Amino acid sequence: MSADARPIRILAVDDHPVVRQGIAGLVAVHSDMSLVAEASNGREAIQQFRAHHPDVTLMDLQMPEMNGLDAIIAIRGEFPEARIIVLTTYAGDVQVLRALKAGARGYLLKNSLHKELLETIRCVHAGKRALSTEASMQLAEHATDDALTPAEIRVLRLIAEGNANKEIATQLSVSEETVKGQVRNILSKLSANDRTHAAMIGLKRGIIEI
Repeated sequence: MSADARPIRILAVDDHPVVRQGIAGLVAVHSDMSLVAEASNGREAIQQFRAHHPDVTLMDLQMPEMNGLDAIIAIRGEFPEARIIVLTTYAGDVQVLRALKAGARGYLLKNSLHKELLETIRCVHAGKRALSTEASMQLAEHATDDALTPAEIRVLRLIAEGNANKEIATQLSVSEETVKGQVRNILSKLSANDRTHAAMIGLKRGIIEI
């Protein structure tokens, strides 16, 4: 068997067994790919990657113990040639950007058609990048936005947790006036109507998690 004819060796990382079973079932009927290992969190993903050196890794983002983003950074740090596709339920542009900066070569939503997943695996294995239509649209939509500063992200996270300005000021050891200014900036940058709307946008775009 020539190197080109060797099946694409895949590692599937997801904390939901049903998702891994779905990937296994999908891959099993295609002779050009083979599922060589599975993992249910980021730590297991690193161990399995070291053990199997897969050609392509399918990585969920939200997992217990160690999330997918940290696992991508760790794997890419040890194996710079690793080809990783994020397979997630989240289409937020900030999540997409973080994954790509961490070294992911593809980004797909779990509701993608099976055909799209297979094409993405083959595409990334061939050395190309692949983004789902939704992810590409999210990136394009917010490409020229002013990014929130780390301080503003901290404030937004505390807003989403239900804190008033005074409580936020106490928690961050800053004045209430400072917090009010940051809230104004957040509303402006996110084009939000109010604090609740800002929190919803932050969660949807992956700027914050609760």
